Amino acid sequence: MFPLLREAVSQLIDPAKLRHIGFSHFESDECGALNHWLELAPAAQPVCGLIGAMVSVNDFSVRPARVLAKDDVLPTGRYRFRFLPTPHVPHGWDAGVLFEDTGRTLFCSDLFHQWGQREPATDKDILERCQDALRETEAGPFANYVPYTHHTGRVLESLAERNPATLAVMHGSSYYGDGARALRDLAVVMRDVLGPKAEAASR
Repeated sequence: MFPLLREAVSQLIDPAKLRHIGFSHFESDECGALNHWLELAPAAQPVCGLIGAMVSVNDFSVRPARVLAKDDVLPTGRYRFRFLPTPHVPHGWDAGVLFEDTGRTLFCSDLFHQWGQREPATDKDILERCQDALRETEAGPFANYVPYTHHTGRVLESLAERNPATLAVMHGSSYYGDGARALRDLAVVMRDVLGPKAEAASR
């Protein structure tokens, strides 16, 4: 999808002027085209957490990553992106998200995943869609797509405490509204669908 994304990005900025390329976790749909972007933008640098840099990114990337620790801020002039490690939420050990302090936008990665073609953004509740997606996934060949551990609720609560005004969703509609409540509701949905009680009921 790199040619399509390059064309879309070029509507906003000359891709050759990109300085930072960030992603939630090391996975092909998150960063498979990383080196294409780095070849296109000579001053650009991958941005990720320490775990991601150590176990994947610095081996894969043609340039070493800029490593961000918890609460490190990446200023871009107009915006301030804060790195929040979220191990195993929504996916691997290296997972993390960015929170833009100025507009209170949380870049959610695969959290709030919704199947199907959706409107780009909404102020309507998206939790039912997310619940349906989790249930459908767990019942099919992609079961365990989202892990659930005793840390999941705590991680989601730490994101809710940022009180985001916008949830920038990777798969599905982004959400404008009470992001803290949506994250807390998602924690309940994930516990009910993916948690120990759900596992026991399926046996």
